[in-house]
Amino acid sequence: MVKKPRILIVTPEVTYLPEDMGSASNYSAKAGGLADVSAALISALFDLGCDVHVALPDYRSIFDGISTKTHNLELEKIRKRLDEERIHLAADRAFYYLDNVYSGYSDQDLKVSLAFQREVINNIIPRVQPDIIHCNDWMTGLIPAMARYLEIPCLFTIHNIHTMTSTMAEIEDRGIDAASFWKWLYFKTPPENYEQSRDWNRVDFLSSGVFAAHYVNTVSPTFLTEIVENRHPFVETCLKNELSHKYYAGCATGILNAPEPEFNPAVDEMIRYNYGPKNHRKIKARNKGYLQKILDMEQDENAVLFFWPSRLDPVQKGCQLLAQIMYDIVSQYWDANLQIVSVASGDYLKHFHEIVRFHGLGKRIAICGFNEGLSHQAFAASDFLFMPSSFEPCGLPQMVGGLYGTLPIVHDTGGLHDTVRHLDPHQNTGNGFLFNSHDANGFKWAIDQAMAFHFLDPDLKEAQINRIMIDSVLEFNHTRCAESYINLYGKMLKRPFLV
Repeated sequence: MVKKPRILIVTPEVTYLPEDMGSASNYSAKAGGLADVSAALISALFDLGCDVHVALPDYRSIFDGISTKTHNLELEKIRKRLDEERIHLAADRAFYYLDNVYSGYSDQDLKVSLAFQREVINNIIPRVQPDIIHCNDWMTGLIPAMARYLEIPCLFTIHNIHTMTSTMAEIEDRGIDAASFWKWLYFKTPPENYEQSRDWNRVDFLSSGVFAAHYVNTVSPTFLTEIVENRHPFVETCLKNELSHKYYAGCATGILNAPEPEFNPAVDEMIRYNYGPKNHRKIKARNKGYLQKILDMEQDENAVLFFWPSRLDPVQKGCQLLAQIMYDIVSQYWDANLQIVSVASGDYLKHFHEIVRFHGLGKRIAICGFNEGLSHQAFAASDFLFMPSSFEPCGLPQMVGGLYGTLPIVHDTGGLHDTVRHLDPHQNTGNGFLFNSHDANGFKWAIDQAMAFHFLDPDLKEAQINRIMIDSVLEFNHTRCAESYINLYGKMLKRPFLV
């Protein structure tokens, strides 16, 4: 019988894990999309019968707060039997008492990263003895170098291009034997030797992960090619160069993420009325009326409702484009009762509030901070959603939108390009609306295209949304995502290991 390869997934974040993986499976620590993706991928791999293990920091304060799932008494029992489980919690006071995965302070986040990686390198890898190590983002960026030293194939996944730097002296002071694998680290200045570089030459964590890993993947194919082709000036040269080397060596690819399984309008416990492709027309209207009521908006189930689902970050998410045209689109489509709901937090929250107050649009536009239940309800109630990102490593809301029959309006970039095709209802193709020029005029053009679709015959619209919802279930799921990773793991094991 062929032995299944043992896979160790190393991640600083996770939302949930399969119950059968062990008594620690109810743990949850989330800062962003990486947590959702890690959890769903691990679950899908486990369901497919893989010998999968996971390493993450023991965020005790965060875990203890999940009293609805796991009581403190049970947590103590869990900690006494962790060695018997597939879930391996790195132990250190650096993250025991954190309230959030990331503090926002670079020195604190670096301290947490080094403590986590020390435990993975010194304790978890020797205990698990994996055949493959799968690392995620900069907080695991030193581990691929150690994996290369140990000749263990390592996959490094880039979810976000943020990075951090440190010196070997600081790394070693935290208990990591960098001297054993320093040759596979990426230094800001080319090193002459270990002694000359130890105290001052800074190591880039994200670039080190790419440089040392056996294989690298981004979370969408197009975002990878955009970096390699130097289409994003904010990507540091060192990362672009290392990704390019891997790409042209055939050791880099893009694998799309997928939404969590809980994003299913037929079973979603966070929405008022459940529905599927066959009855979406009637039930989405009821969800719309319910959302309008709880947000004190004009109640009209025939209103056309637009949803902003992403954090209000003007650097990446393009919320400034909506701010520029918000009043104009509401005015232009006033008779169609165009409404907007934003369920998101971030820098632009106050700007959205000011626009609504200044123009007296409180009955047409609702601006809410992020709330998970309200976000689910908005997906179920809305006709369209906004994602005018300037860049997007993958993106999940546009996929969730398709599952809920809420059609995405997106800038044609990165993962949005890979998941959204321009809708042509007469050719029975496409699932959303794309624009190429990242400015207010380009965004407005795509909104006009969405409104043109809205004004079509209701039966034609219903048929198209039915098709899109079914296609989204088949295309955006973690079984397909996990199978892509399994195929990549197999490719890694077959490829000769070159040190």
